[in-house]
Amino acid sequence: MELSLNINGRNQTLTSHPTDTLRHVLRGAGYYSVRFGSDDGVTGAGAVLLDGRLVNSDTLLVSQAVGHKIETIEGLAPSIDQLHPIQKAFIETGAIQSGYSTPAMILAAKALLDKNPDPSEVDARDALSGVLCRETGYLKPVEAILRAAAALRGEDVPPYDGPQIVDAHQSKIKNQKSKMVVGKPETKVDAVKLAKGNPAFVDDMEMRGMLYAKLLTSPHAHARILDIDDTAAVALPGVRAVIHTKNVERVKYASGGQSYPNPPPLDQVSFDNKVRYVGDRVAAVAADTPEIAEEALKLIKVEYEILPAVFDENEAIQPGAPVIHDEEDTEGIHDASRNIVHHITADLGDVAQGFAQADFVFERSYYVHQVQQAPIEPHIAISWWDEDERLVIRTSTQVPFHARRMVAPLLGLPARRIRVIKPRIGGGFGVKQEMLIEDIVGHLTLKTGRPVRMELTRSEEFRSSRTRHPQTITWKTGVMKDGRLTSQKFTVIANTGAYGTHGLTVQTVTGLRGLSSYNCPNRQFDCVVAYTNLPVPGAYRGYGGPQALFSLENHMDEIAHELGLDPIEFRRQNWVQAGDPMPIAPLLGEGEKETVIDVPIIESCGLNECFEQGMKAIEWQRKSEPGWHEVPGKPHLRRGLGAAMCMHGTAIPGLDMGSASIKMNDDGSFNLLVGATDLGTGSDTVLAQMAAEALGVQVTDIIIYSSDTDMTPFDVGAYASSTTYISGTAVKRAAEQVAQQIKERAALILGLDSPEGIRLENKQAVAPDGRHVTLEAIALHSLHQEEQRQIMASASYVSAASPPPFAGQFAEVEVDTETGQVTVTKLVMAVDAGVPINPLTASGQVEGGMVQALGYGHCEEMVYDETGDLINDEFGPYHIYRADETPWMQAILVQTNEPTGPFGAKAIAEIPKDGVAPAIANAVFDATGVRIHRIPLTPARVYAALQG
Repeated sequence: MELSLNINGRNQTLTSHPTDTLRHVLRGAGYYSVRFGSDDGVTGAGAVLLDGRLVNSDTLLVSQAVGHKIETIEGLAPSIDQLHPIQKAFIETGAIQSGYSTPAMILAAKALLDKNPDPSEVDARDALSGVLCRETGYLKPVEAILRAAAALRGEDVPPYDGPQIVDAHQSKIKNQKSKMVVGKPETKVDAVKLAKGNPAFVDDMEMRGMLYAKLLTSPHAHARILDIDDTAAVALPGVRAVIHTKNVERVKYASGGQSYPNPPPLDQVSFDNKVRYVGDRVAAVAADTPEIAEEALKLIKVEYEILPAVFDENEAIQPGAPVIHDEEDTEGIHDASRNIVHHITADLGDVAQGFAQADFVFERSYYVHQVQQAPIEPHIAISWWDEDERLVIRTSTQVPFHARRMVAPLLGLPARRIRVIKPRIGGGFGVKQEMLIEDIVGHLTLKTGRPVRMELTRSEEFRSSRTRHPQTITWKTGVMKDGRLTSQKFTVIANTGAYGTHGLTVQTVTGLRGLSSYNCPNRQFDCVVAYTNLPVPGAYRGYGGPQALFSLENHMDEIAHELGLDPIEFRRQNWVQAGDPMPIAPLLGEGEKETVIDVPIIESCGLNECFEQGMKAIEWQRKSEPGWHEVPGKPHLRRGLGAAMCMHGTAIPGLDMGSASIKMNDDGSFNLLVGATDLGTGSDTVLAQMAAEALGVQVTDIIIYSSDTDMTPFDVGAYASSTTYISGTAVKRAAEQVAQQIKERAALILGLDSPEGIRLENKQAVAPDGRHVTLEAIALHSLHQEEQRQIMASASYVSAASPPPFAGQFAEVEVDTETGQVTVTKLVMAVDAGVPINPLTASGQVEGGMVQALGYGHCEEMVYDETGDLINDEFGPYHIYRADETPWMQAILVQTNEPTGPFGAKAIAEIPKDGVAPAIANAVFDATGVRIHRIPLTPARVYAALQG
C-alpha cells in the first residue's frame, strides 16, 4: 500500500506493508541513521522524533506515523556545510565513538532542549536513558547536551577543556619538544559524518537482487544430527538456498581472528553433524525476504539424538563426563576424553620453597562468570560477486585480513578472489575478532550467485556469537611479616564452552596479567581449559585480564587486611616499577608461539602518580574519618571505598604487525592507507595525528582509508591494544620517509645542496636560511615539472616489546544491608598510557571502559536453565547500564614517556576493563566487613554473604 509520511518537513509517498515498522520503511527510503539494535526497541538505536517526542521506530507500525511529523537526524543540519549546535557539541566533546547510536542520542537531546532550554545534568541523563550506549560511558554525551544548551541560549561557550592530564615524571621525560598535533584533543576524523547519520555502516547500502539469510540453531545443548530434511523449505516460494551439514564441505577451522597459524585446535566446521550448545549452527536459508527465510527455517526437519550435557568447567573434566568433541578429525586437543582443550603451565623459581620460607600463606578461591560484549550493532555481513567475479564480503569485523585468510579455504576460493571490506563498526569489544558469519554469507552467495545479507538478532548475538570466559580461580600466596611476597601459585580452571576459539590465548593472558603485576621470586601458573556445552567464549576487551585482576586485587586486599597492613602500601611495596623485569613473560607467550624470547624490562611506569592522583580524586582519606562509613539518618546504608592496581599489555610482541602507506596529493594533502581497524576508538584519528605531526600539516590535510583487503596494506586488526603502538609506529615511519622526500624536493626547488636542516611546519618546507616553499608547490613540482615522481612511502612494524600501561582504579559504594543492593556512587581511574596522542579519545576509552567493567562486576550475567538454555537473551533481563544509572566518574591521564612507543605512547583501550570489579568488591568489604569472591555483586549474592 502507499502511505504519505511527513519526514523532516517534506511529504513523501512511500510503499509499504501494513505490518511494516516505521524503522523498516524509513531505512527503505534512505534514512540510514535509523538503526537496528533489537526488535523490541530497548536499545533506542532506531529512535526518531514523532511530533517532537522521542519514540522507537522499531516498535511503531508505519501506519501509526501517518499524519504526524517525523524527524530524523538527516533533517537536523541547516545545510550540507553546516551543523546543528547539538551535532557540533557532540563532536567537540568527543561524545561520538562508533557513532552507531549517536543519531538517536542527538535526537533525544533535541527533544529535551526544545522543551527545556536550561536542563540540569539529571535532565540530560534522563533524556538519554532510552538510548543504550556501550562505548562512551555517557559522560561526554551529557556534557555535549549541556554545552549545546548553552550555545542555543546564546551564551559564549568556551573551548572544550578535555580531560585532566598529569605529568608523572616531568624532569625525566625526554624528547618533549612542543608538538603541533600529537597530544592535542583533535576532533575525530569521522565525527561529522557520524553526527549527521550519513551512511557509514555495513547495512547502510542496498543492492539489486539482495537475498536475506537466516540461521537455524540448535534447541539442544548436546546432540547428534541424524538427518536433515530440507525438502519443504527448498520448495517454499522465494527460498533460493538452504545449506547444512549434508551439502556443505567439511573443512576444519578455528574461528578466532588470530595470526597465522591459528592457535589449535581447529575444532569447527561450517555446519557439523553434531551440535554442542543451545544456539549452535544447524542450517542457514537465503530467501527473497527475511520473512520468507524465517518461515523456511520452520520447515526444515532435523532428527536429533540428544546426548548428555555438562555446563560447569569443574564437572566437565571429571571422569565419566560427557565427551563433547569425540570426532576423529580434530587435532590439537590436549585430552578430548576428559574435555581438556589445553593445559597451560609456567614455573618461575620454586613455589614450594617460597611457601616454606613465608611467615604466612594465604589460599583463596574466586569465580568469574560469563558475560556478553553486547555491541549495539550486532554481527552483520553482506556478500556479493563483483564485476570481476570476485567475492566481496562487507562485514562488521575487527579483523578483515584474518577473516579473508580464514574464510578462503571454507569457501574453496583462493584468497586473491576474496575482498573483505570493513566500514564503520557499531561496537566490537572483541566479539568481532572472529570469523563468525562471513562463511555463511559466502556459501550462500556461491550457491545462489546473488548478494546475501545476514544480520544476527539480539537473541542470536547473545547465544550464537561470543562471550567472556568464566573461570574458577585459586590463589595461594606466601608473605613475610614485613609484607614482601615470597611465592605465588595461580590455578585456573577455565570454561571455553563448546569450541576452543581463543581458549588458549585468553587463559595465557590471564596467567601473564596475574603473575606480572607484582614482584615475587617464585611463581607458578597452572591452567586447565575445559570444553563445556555452554555458548562459546572468545575475545572480550581485556582478554583474560579482568578475570586475573578481579581475583588478584581481591586477594591482595584481603592479605593486607589480615596482616593489618595498609592495602595501598602493601601493593606499593610489591608492585612492579620501571627497571623491573617481567620474567614470567617468556614462559607465557601467545599460546604455543615463542613470541617473547628475552625477559622484558619495564621502561615506563606511572603507578605511584596514578595512585596519588586517584586517591586525591576519590578522597581516599575519608576511610579513616570517624563515622564516614555511616549514612546519616539511614542506618541500613553503609559506605565504602575500594581500590585496585591495574596492569595490562600493549600488542602481542613478536607477532602483531601493522603497515601503512602514504602518498602526497597535488594540493599538499596526503592519503594515508592503513589496514588498522577503527572500532569507534578513534584510531583513524590518532593515526592521522601521527602522520600530520611528522609531515607538518593539520589532521584535516590527512585523508585516511582503512580496512579494505584490496586497497589498504596488511594489519592484524583491532585487538590486543595494538593499534596506536604497532600501526602508529608504521604510520610514523612511513610519514618520516615521505617527509624526507619532501625535504629533498624542497632542496631541489630552493637550490640547496642538501635537505639537511629543512623542517616541515604549517604546510611548508622551511630552509635554515628562512626561505620556504609550500607543500602544494612541492607536490605540483614533483608530479608535473622536474624529475617527476610520486612522493610516497610505505612502512611496516613488529615490536619485540609490549610495554605495559598501568592504572589505579578507585570506587565508592553504598550498600543496603537490608537488601544487599550495592550502589556504585563514584568511579575514578588514573591511567598511565604513556603520552596520550589524543587526550579526548583516550579519556573516552577510559570512561566507556569503566562503565562496561562496572556491568561486569555489578549486574551483567548470562543465566541458564538446567538444560543449558540461556534465559536472559535480551536487554533488560540482561542489564547494561543506562545514562541515568551511571555513577559520577573521572578519568585522569597520567603522562609518562614510553621510549619504544610512537611519540611516547602505549596502550589505553583495554586497561579500563581490569580494575572496576575488584575495586567495588573491596569497597563492599570496606563498607560491610564482608568479602565476596564471586561476581557480579547482585543483591541476592551480597545479601547472602551479609547473612553468612
